Amino acid sequence: MQFAPTVLSPAEEALRAEVRAFLATELPPDHRPALGFAGRHDPEFSRTLAKRGWVGMAIPPEYGGHGRSAVDRFVVAEELLAAGAPIGAHFVADRQTAPALLHFGTEEQRRRFLPGIAAGEVYFSLGMSEPDSGSDLASVRTRATRVEGGWTVTGTKVWTSEAHNNHYFAVLCRTSPMEEGNKHAGLSQLIVDLHADGVRISPIPYLDGSHHFNEVALEDVFVPDHMVLGELGSGWKQVTSELAYERSGPDRWLSTFPVLRAWLRERGPAVSGEEAAVLGRLAARARAIRHLSLSVARALDAGEAPAVEAALVKEVGTRFEQDLVEALREAAESEPDQGSDSLFQALLAEAVLTSPSYTLRGGTTEILRSVAAKGLAA
Repeated sequence: MQFAPTVLSPAEEALRAEVRAFLATELPPDHRPALGFAGRHDPEFSRTLAKRGWVGMAIPPEYGGHGRSAVDRFVVAEELLAAGAPIGAHFVADRQTAPALLHFGTEEQRRRFLPGIAAGEVYFSLGMSEPDSGSDLASVRTRATRVEGGWTVTGTKVWTSEAHNNHYFAVLCRTSPMEEGNKHAGLSQLIVDLHADGVRISPIPYLDGSHHFNEVALEDVFVPDHMVLGELGSGWKQVTSELAYERSGPDRWLSTFPVLRAWLRERGPAVSGEEAAVLGRLAARARAIRHLSLSVARALDAGEAPAVEAALVKEVGTRFEQDLVEALREAAESEPDQGSDSLFQALLAEAVLTSPSYTLRGGTTEILRSVAAKGLAA
């Protein structure tokens, strides 16, 4: 496991300043910050970012992208998340689906989907987790049966972010029986239209009634052969390679940063010595995690596949997001109230009710620790 020390170049720092200036003018003064990439689904804002060249940054120009680095994308994502920008529409497709299509997709699939992703107009969800399977992706029971011209897919996926708003999702399913002693064999990925016949989407609301997660039931959903992503039977290898993108970015440690920013703005110079100590501990942890996360982005640009390092970033990052909420809850003078006129109080209340999901999505804490431990022992 390696995390090479790195800093941003002058060009990357200039990009950061450009994004900050854009957000200062683009987001209205009464902007209610989103908490993380899942906070707000705003297609218009996604298209605006795309016109600035900040969606599909790492997609090659021949597919409508900009051919920039993973670190450039990191810089833009970091600023958007810190400001609580509404990036939920395009984020998963940009972060994860686009690299999967570039690595495993057919030329037809790249031509079909990547330009729309880069334009902020085509949105993807992930179809991995299933009921009663926890984080054991290899135990998936969704199955695809060969029929003329393609496959019929039957099964259920859960924690499917924004499925009610998005266009497609990449479904991990079993296309051939499990082999004795090798439960990873026979798994494949299929691109499924979320509006196809046989797809039923049911909300999984948060405690505050808001809606981001879904259960997606598939009943004999037809998927044509040209929508198979990658090679049949290589689904396990493909999804694990995607995890370096899913688990390592600033979206795994900045979800609750807008709460901290609102607290500081409201407290101003009235921060006590005890509160300053809390802030210092949080800032030190955030800085350390950021360096780990940035190191993974550099490794991706170098053509590496740092899946183990990404697992560690996600584990320490999402725990930090939750610890930040608890620290600010203790520092608050009263119980958080979503209906409060105080932005800090309202955001803190939202974070209290939604942050338990952070250590579930993208892999549970226990699974990530297992992955990191095996990497350290290797």
